[in-house]
Amino acid sequence: MKATKNQLFKRQITLSEIGEIGQEKLQKASVLIVGCGGLGSTIAVYLAASGIGKIHLVDFDTIDNSNLHRQVFYSLDDVGKPKASVLATFIKQRTLFTEVNFSNKAVTKQTVFELISTVDVVVDGTDSLPTKYLLNDACVLKNKPLVYGSLYKFDGYVASFHLPQQNGFYSANLRDAFPEMATDIPNCETVGTLNAIVGMIATAQVNEVLKIITVVGKPLQNEILIYNSLQNTQLKMQLKPTFSQEKIQKIFDSESYFDANCETQNPDWLINSFDLKQKLSSKNLEIIAVLPNLKLPFQVSQTVPIQEFTIDKVSIDSSKTYIMVCQKGLNSYKATSILKNHFPDLNVFSLEGGIENYQ
Repeated sequence: MKATKNQLFKRQITLSEIGEIGQEKLQKASVLIVGCGGLGSTIAVYLAASGIGKIHLVDFDTIDNSNLHRQVFYSLDDVGKPKASVLATFIKQRTLFTEVNFSNKAVTKQTVFELISTVDVVVDGTDSLPTKYLLNDACVLKNKPLVYGSLYKFDGYVASFHLPQQNGFYSANLRDAFPEMATDIPNCETVGTLNAIVGMIATAQVNEVLKIITVVGKPLQNEILIYNSLQNTQLKMQLKPTFSQEKIQKIFDSESYFDANCETQNPDWLINSFDLKQKLSSKNLEIIAVLPNLKLPFQVSQTVPIQEFTIDKVSIDSSKTYIMVCQKGLNSYKATSILKNHFPDLNVFSLEGGIENYQ
């Protein structure tokens, strides 16, 4: 027997601050959730259960046994399957009034604007710093609210970024808190996390989305809530909006937002060892090592460490073919991505699998 809206959302509608008007706002709202892991999966299920009308899920990853202790809406039978599609199926089986779509591809600089263009709120459920900054910068440029969540061991961080203010301006964003992307912060796979803090931060993000859509209560704007689950302590870090759209546009134009751990490599940008060997005698070939002290079976034209790699480091000649090489093929792909973003027609490739797989 199918339930009615009044039956499903009775306890929520009963709240005088929500009522039927607030529930209708939720029904008409659309939310993009990037990341379907510990944060994103919980956020998606709770938002659907709250009556959000449209939810779009984005996650490139598949379910692993190690996910299940905190990603509680997946089961052992789901291991190996795409997170986004499994989560979409779960939601459809328990909600009648939420339209759910999904993508099994990572969000990139090339796709982010299309993803956020038709939604009311963007939710960051990722554990990738480059993706967090990509979502932040894109939301600022397109004037979309972003509900941010992050975890580090027993600490959780929640904020609502880039909300419209009464003075016509917008509230602070991620770069007002952390102007530059850190390169030495490990994710939960490296340092671990307790499942309780994951659930707490996820539901705090849900709370922010519901407040933003229903215009009830006070969102976490111009501040970040930092909660420590071991000590049950929390503090709010106050923020001032200083990063304008103009500033962020300049950053967006030059930044690749590449994360080798979560981006699927474009096969058109790769070259295998067999094909590279066929080209080694070509005079129009430039090989660039992006890691120093590599043991290579061929000569390179130059070495540019990936930490220093910019388009200014390479003298571009459109008649040449450029091959980026590193140990495992991750940093070389990042360098290839940087060049491709600035010179889309340039013949530039990353050695697939890196030098350790060169045969």
